[in-house]
Amino acid sequence: MLPALYAHPFSSYCQKVLVALYENATAFEYRNLEDRAHGQALEALWPIKRFPVLVDGERTVLEASTIIEYLQLHHPGPVQLLPADPRAALEVRMLDRFFDNYVSTPQQKIVFDAIRAEADRDPYGVAEARRMLDTAYAWLERHLADDRPWAAGAQFSLADCGAAPFLFYADWTHAIAPDHARVHAYRTRLLARPSFARAVDEARPFRAYFPLGAPDRD
Repeated sequence: MLPALYAHPFSSYCQKVLVALYENATAFEYRNLEDRAHGQALEALWPIKRFPVLVDGERTVLEASTIIEYLQLHHPGPVQLLPADPRAALEVRMLDRFFDNYVSTPQQKIVFDAIRAEADRDPYGVAEARRMLDTAYAWLERHLADDRPWAAGAQFSLADCGAAPFLFYADWTHAIAPDHARVHAYRTRLLARPSFARAVDEARPFRAYFPLGAPDRD
């Protein structure tokens, strides 16, 4: 039986796992949450209803980073997204947390605020989120100063699986400053990576869901 992924094509965290699956051409069943039946099944599995969720036999695996590590252990492929060396793996995990906490989290804060009714909006929180994104972009620009092609160095890794969708949507939400040339170049490399290009193409039909208005690019 193939592992089954409950996911939506337009979700950044789902795209993070899809990139890992596509990198290794891992066979899986895609339970697209556009189908209401899959949404009901997900709620029965995980009442918090956050996704992606992976089901592999009797095992249910939650959270995108954990799913990617699980896939490497139980469904390995030619691309090792978490290095075998523990010190290198620690660097990858650290950068994975950076992209999750300081790019994706503030980006989603801004988007979710836009979905709220006007009376429930949080202008202060949105301003803080925008400041966080500016700080994160500036840190990443310095981090990429060694001309590293990928977040943790020469090899595409778990950190890049998250960076790809998170920077993709973050630039739509709060534009990366023009003077952050390395960050822009990194985002372009991520968009050109076949695994992420496939995820982006699969999500194109759902761009109308973006509450801030998807730009006519990417």
